[in-house]
Amino acid sequence: MRTIYFQVNIPKALLTKALRPVWPGIIWSPLSPSRFTTLPEPALPGPRWVRVRNRQCGICATDLTLLLVKADPRASVAALPGVSRSYLGHEAVSDVVEVGAGVTSVQVGDRVIMDSRAVGPTCFSQEIAPPCRHCRAGNYAICENQSAGVGPAGTGGGWGDGYTAHESEVYKVPADLTDDQAVLVEPAGVALRTVLRRKPQAGERVLVVGCGIIGLLAVAVAHIVAPDAHLTAMARYPHQAAAARRLGADQVLSGRDHYEEIARLTGARLYVGALHNKMLLGGYDVIYDAVGSAHTIHDCLRWARGGGTVVVVGIRPTLMTVDLSPVWHQEVTLMGSLGHGIEEWQGERMHAFDLLVRWMQEGRLPTDGLITHRFPLEEYKRAIATATDKRTGAIKVVLQV
Repeated sequence: MRTIYFQVNIPKALLTKALRPVWPGIIWSPLSPSRFTTLPEPALPGPRWVRVRNRQCGICATDLTLLLVKADPRASVAALPGVSRSYLGHEAVSDVVEVGAGVTSVQVGDRVIMDSRAVGPTCFSQEIAPPCRHCRAGNYAICENQSAGVGPAGTGGGWGDGYTAHESEVYKVPADLTDDQAVLVEPAGVALRTVLRRKPQAGERVLVVGCGIIGLLAVAVAHIVAPDAHLTAMARYPHQAAAARRLGADQVLSGRDHYEEIARLTGARLYVGALHNKMLLGGYDVIYDAVGSAHTIHDCLRWARGGGTVVVVGIRPTLMTVDLSPVWHQEVTLMGSLGHGIEEWQGERMHAFDLLVRWMQEGRLPTDGLITHRFPLEEYKRAIATATDKRTGAIKVVLQV
């Protein structure tokens, strides 16, 4: 089984983090905590486990954060006990090739995508009974037993030949969905949860900051959920701006300093204080920050109107210095969004993937053009370099097995 994994090793992580700016190739050296290797094919560790063979897998910013050692060991998540080895690649489309005697949800020959395995162990994958309150509610991304370490863990990931998983960690894909649609269901689930955390209303002004794949899918979902809202996207590159317009953005902002333009678009008043300190009164009703840096959070809090909401979905597991004063003096709500799960839509509670598959089948959630590059698994270094450099025109880069 070929696979790429990240091994938790703080000395190697710190060394790689320090040297990567001057030696990018360190991530593939023995000094790095990451490895591309071939492992013995593992036996199924339990009766409710399955084995899959991958067809293709997307390259996601979450995996790149581990691979490129962008996380800070002082971040809160690093304080939690967890798995010592993370197999990279979770936007995977795969075929079931073996099932345990107790598996009831899938069978050999089914096509599946990763479900909860993308966010880590849950009460269901660890077979903990009764499940925690979050798993009971379908919010398994914030499972309170995620670090319990009960039972076996799967081997392998999407960036490789295949993997083993608990049956609760995979989702059966309908036959009429293409592999390209299927590989985008999981990131679309992240975008769906983000938008539904603070659902836009008709007539509201909505801003999506960052037009990587999550930001673009958030544009598409927000356009479906609230077609009568005014939707603005903020994109760095022309190909991202074009995609945002295709997916429903009414306006696309580019460049670096957006305060004057946002004031003009929203009717807000712009104030400039000492040291070029800028603040708006008025602004957007809801902002989805798909970058999640200190810089974007700082600005988003100042671009939201009084009583507005900023939802952060971008991955930045680092310590930040951010001005949170708009949270109190403008009563701006700041919230986070992680993964996917059970959502409520038009009075019906359902798995996020069920709703997204329905929208794809109905043609409401377009995916054409979002996969921009494909590489065979053997060219993983080229693929990762392409995905990392958006100047290549990359939106979603896919590894094919």
